[in-house]
Amino acid sequence: MSSIRLFVLGTLAERGPMHGHQLRLLAEQEHVHLWTDVTVGALYGAIKRLATEGLITEVRVEREGSYPERQVYGISGTGEQALAELRESGLAEVVLRPDPFDLAMTRLDPNRLDLLPSAIEGRVGRLRSMLATSEQMLDTAAPYLTVSERFVMRHKASRLRAEIAWHDELLTELPAIIADESARKDSGNV
Repeated sequence: MSSIRLFVLGTLAERGPMHGHQLRLLAEQEHVHLWTDVTVGALYGAIKRLATEGLITEVRVEREGSYPERQVYGISGTGEQALAELRESGLAEVVLRPDPFDLAMTRLDPNRLDLLPSAIEGRVGRLRSMLATSEQMLDTAAPYLTVSERFVMRHKASRLRAEIAWHDELLTELPAIIADESARKDSGNV
C-alpha cells in the first residue's frame, strides 16, 4: 500500500486536475507529513511515476505570470481503479513497523548498563514531547478538519500514549533487566 499514491490519486479524484505545486501546497496545508508516511518532497517523483504508469494524465499546461509552465494532471480511468484498490488496501492492512529500539534492547553493551536508565528516560521524554506536539497540532487544526480527519489525527496521539505506557512499564522492569544482563556478563554468556 502506497500512501503517496493514495494521496495524489485521491486528491485528484476529489478536487479535480491539479499541478504538482498545488498538490505540494495542499500536502503542506494538511500537514500530511505529520500524520502519514507521505513526504512532501517526494510528491513530484510520485507524480512522474503515476503519469508514466498511466494512472494520471496530463490535462493541460498552465503558465501564470513569470512562473514556469506547469503540467496539470487529472486521474485516468486506470487511476480510478488503482485508487479503489489503494483505498481498500489502506483500510484493510495493519502496519506496525519494527522499532530498532527493540533490537538495541536485546543487544545491550554489558559494559554500559549504568547508562540504560537515563537513555530510556530520555526516550520517554521525547515521546511525551511528541505527544504534546501532536495534541497541540490537533487543537490548532481541529476547527478546519472534518470529523474523519480529527479522528485520524487522534490515532497518532493514541499510539504515542501506548508507547509511553509500554516504556513506563519497561522502566519498572529495568532493574531486573540490568541484573539479568550483568549476570550474563559475569557468567560469560554475553
